[in-house]
Amino acid sequence: MDIWQKILGNQVLMSAVAGWTVAQVLKTIIDCVLNKSFNAERLFGSGGMPSSHSATVCSLTVAAGLCFGLESFEFAVSFVLAMIVMYDAMGVRRETGKQAKLLNSILLENPLKLSAEVLQERLKEYVGHTPLQVFAGAVLGIGMTFGIDYFFY
Repeated sequence: MDIWQKILGNQVLMSAVAGWTVAQVLKTIIDCVLNKSFNAERLFGSGGMPSSHSATVCSLTVAAGLCFGLESFEFAVSFVLAMIVMYDAMGVRRETGKQAKLLNSILLENPLKLSAEVLQERLKEYVGHTPLQVFAGAVLGIGMTFGIDYFFY
């Protein structure tokens, strides 16, 4: 039982997990409202509003700053990680999603001489994020961490 107390008492870990969880649930609800259907993949999938990647790394960074101080090694590493993850979400991963969408439409209109298995499997289009989705995830993660710090630690 001691291990669970240690894990649950780890503010940095709990903030990051809570940021990710809340972002994924919100993403699923928003997708459900917009598309008028429930898609279970949205609970664990990437892409969409808000960015769970941004929420997670921003929660991690703020919690590290609160626990160890802004001058700490832990905050510095978390901050750099957050910048890389959010930049990547808006850059490479977003472009990958755009390319997947284009390739899916090309294959749908002009099925090449590919096996039926390849044609049935669409490329994943929800991979990256718009700047607004990343910003919303960052705000969510920062807000979640301050709330967790205030109410639980």
